This record gives sequence, structure tokens and C-alpha cells, in this order.
Amino acid sequence: MRSDPYFGIEGYKPAWQRGLRSIQARHGRRLASLVGRRLTHAWLLWDRENDEWFADAPVLLDLDGEQLEIQHQKFDDLSLTWSTVDPFASVAYPEFDLVWRTGAVPDLARLEGQHLRDITLLEWQGGDMADGMVAVHLCFDDGQLAVYNALDENGVSFDRPSRQYVTHRIASRTRSGRRVELHEHPLQP
Repeated sequence: MRSDPYFGIEGYKPAWQRGLRSIQARHGRRLASLVGRRLTHAWLLWDRENDEWFADAPVLLDLDGEQLEIQHQKFDDLSLTWSTVDPFASVAYPEFDLVWRTGAVPDLARLEGQHLRDITLLEWQGGDMADGMVAVHLCFDDGQLAVYNALDENGVSFDRPSRQYVTHRIASRTRSGRRVELHEHPLQP
């Protein structure tokens, strides 16, 4: 049983939300502002003893100084926070030896240095208890990343989203470099 709900991450307080419309209304404009920025670093909290990703903690994506922090819990809770975690600070969680790492997952490390071209919210419609769960999908110059709910923790995927997701584009950059923000319009698949 966890004694520290924030895993010893100083300054981090998840802001749990459910439902596509709620998440889009609260974060749509800020998510759209990330399009065109370069992924500077992608940080994961790493369990040094087991040499593995501690997937219960947020995924930190630094896009040219704007840090998006993504965390899932339960079946459909999503927390998006902004620049609250210092990945250079130590993590004091007594049950585990944790440290922030960048470059630990090769597919994620390959995205660093690339520009964000498209950001979407993915809504799970698989006909199960996770229906309505929202994931964040980011497309870069050469690759993509989805941070999704993996049953009470984060999961990451570098493939195209499953057909069980309904895609709701927040913003994208056209080939000519013009940013198109779609978040103010009614969300459509």
C-alpha cells in the first residue's frame, strides 16, 4: 500500500479529470500551443533496483521549456499538469529507489529533438469498463507517442492508435508550417 500518493515527487499534485469534454475544455488551448515546439526531453521515473520504468508516476515531456506532465490512474482518471516537477530533484519515496531518467526507453529517446506536428486526444471506445478513457497522442517529425491508461498506471505506445480509439485532433501544423487549431470547434471523430 502506498503511503505517499505523490510518490515523493516534490511539488507534484495531480489534477484528476475524467471525460473528453472536460479535459479538452481545461487543457485544449495549452495543448494546442505545444504544436511546433521541439521535444527537448522525455523523462520517466525509473526504479533503479529493478531497472524498470515506474509507470505509476507522471510522464514528463519538455517541449522547448513547456513541460507537460501526463499521468493516469484507475480506469479513466487523467491528470495533465504543467511544469510542476523538477526532474533534477531527488525523489524521496521510501519503498523504491527512484530517479528521473531520460533516454531510458530507446523509442522515446528517438523522439527527442523532433518537432511536435500534431496533438490529439484519444477516447477509448472498446466496449469495456475503460470506455471514455482519454489518452494523449503526439505526432512528431518522424514518430509518434501515445500516453494511455494501462489499468491504473501509464502506458506508452509508439504505434498508430488502435481502432478502438476515437481520435479528436486538438491542433496540427500543416506542411506549409501554418498551425491549425481545432480545439475550439465541437469535437468530432
